[in-house]
Amino acid sequence: MAPLYGAQHRALQDEFDMRPLADRVQQFIVHPEIQPEHRGFIESRDCFFLTTIDHRGYPTVSHKGGSPGFVRVVDGTTLAFPSFDGNGMFLSLGNITANPKVGLLFIDFETPHRIRLHGDATVSRDDPLLHDNLPAFHGAEFVVRVTLAEIFVNCPRYIHRYQRVGSAPHVPQPGCETPPATWKRIDGLQDVLPARDRHIGEEYGLLTPDEYAERVQQGRT
Repeated sequence: MAPLYGAQHRALQDEFDMRPLADRVQQFIVHPEIQPEHRGFIESRDCFFLTTIDHRGYPTVSHKGGSPGFVRVVDGTTLAFPSFDGNGMFLSLGNITANPKVGLLFIDFETPHRIRLHGDATVSRDDPLLHDNLPAFHGAEFVVRVTLAEIFVNCPRYIHRYQRVGSAPHVPQPGCETPPATWKRIDGLQDVLPARDRHIGEEYGLLTPDEYAERVQQGRT
């Protein structure tokens, strides 16, 4: 495993007389394997933030959501999560296929608490987890597996407290029809939607871009 700190980190640590503290913090909290307390927290989450690196070197940060338990700890150095229907850009998955380096941030806004991890990811359309009838993976198009480099708890002192009030209605659930994405009703997109989605606008009614933007602002998507 490559060192956590590079020359750029050491320069700032030395400038602020923090090198000994940084080394001790790493010794105390950074692990090369997922610990039992990490596993329980990760598998209780219904969302996390994923960072990937694009072809230009820019980090792409995405919010990933699902049912609690949609991130599965496979073993001490591997976790997996489903990728559901998106907007067709494939920013995160496309980035991973070219550069597997990823970062994940799990936050509990109610406690508060957070865990960060780094690793190398792969994307599969034929992962065994797609065929295991796991409720949290229902409706997934891909499975992303992450091989851990390091994992650590981060100080939560700047996390504002928020309360969870409901689940996103678009998260696929076994035995339930998933409502279509509202943006697929925008009239300017109808001619470029994949064939499987072109009935949505006609069935549910078309929206102008301004109407869709208003719905987003009102939380009616």
